[in-house]
Amino acid sequence: MARILALDYGKVRTGIAVTDELQLIASGLTTVETKNLIPFLVDYFEKEPVERIVVGLPKQMDNTPSESEALIQPFLKKLAGRFPKIPVERQDERFTSKMAFQSMLDSGVKKKKRRDKSLVDEISATLILQAYLNRM
Repeated sequence: MARILALDYGKVRTGIAVTDELQLIASGLTTVETKNLIPFLVDYFEKEPVERIVVGLPKQMDNTPSESEALIQPFLKKLAGRFPKIPVERQDERFTSKMAFQSMLDSGVKKKKRRDKSLVDEISATLILQAYLNRM
């Protein structure tokens, strides 16, 4: 089986998570600068088979799209154009950043490391992917 890859897309950085080959476990992969995301994905897809991409869907509490959705839409078009054979799905990402930060606290991550926003993005991508897997 191929992996499923999830993105916590951001204006500056994007957190990335992947499943194992059996699509059972979501694990953080890395965080990349968003401007380097497509080249990173090209390289990753050459090395690993990926069945689908899950992109976080930012929503407000009233279920309307958040402001950051306007940044994600052009990226989704670019993603579909560059990788037309890989389906893209969306997963609600409400509270993932708060949950990521809380998981760092619960895990005993030191204060200095908790300031590393790239770690929060990577954990958020993992939470998005795990929520997607739970829904399958």
